[in-house]
Amino acid sequence: MRITDRHGGVGSGPYGSRNLGGMCGDDPETVAANRALTAAEFGLERVVFMRQVHGADVRYVKEPFGDDPPPLDGVFTDVPGLGLAVLCADCAPVLLADPGAGLVGAAHSGRAGTVLGVVPALVREMTARGADPAGMTALIGPMACGTCYEVPAELRAQVTAVLPEAWSITREDTPALDLRAAITSQLAGAGVRDVTHDTRCTIETPGLFSYRRERRTGRFAGYVWLEG
Repeated sequence: MRITDRHGGVGSGPYGSRNLGGMCGDDPETVAANRALTAAEFGLERVVFMRQVHGADVRYVKEPFGDDPPPLDGVFTDVPGLGLAVLCADCAPVLLADPGAGLVGAAHSGRAGTVLGVVPALVREMTARGADPAGMTALIGPMACGTCYEVPAELRAQVTAVLPEAWSITREDTPALDLRAAITSQLAGAGVRDVTHDTRCTIETPGLFSYRRERRTGRFAGYVWLEG
């Protein structure tokens, strides 16, 4: 499991330098070069990227989708050496692995996807293929933290009606959401106990892309794969 940052790539400007996101306005050739560079650094020849839509659809994959990936927010595989990538710039990359079952998965869990339950859906789909939640390891990557993710009070009420653990306030005592706490609770409810965190807040960390901080910006990624 690896998390990239915005350094060490070939891009410039607001996307500098390792933007891996293909739908945020950056030059496609630059994005392709950064993806190839990152794959090579991780020793991967093939990587699956999704067309993330803030939903809860999950799919088993055996190969990359190509230039027109379907709308998905979770993928998993049992193919050694096939990388799974999830792009983020404030949402949470959630990476799962069950080494005993030989399965790994990746989910994009922003506010909408967390409410819809994309992470529990990924656990269920992996379990249906032979994984055991008790044998899974999860990594919740960098995301907008609970004291920075300010939202209207009405939105906080809507989300916490489904996910009470997401209730939070900012340092200025305004309404906020703690999606890390909500996702952690979802994993526990799905039977996943081995959960680690990259607790960096994207909004507070200049070395990571943040849509809320910059608006026009790139995407970092979480990668997970089975060793070949």
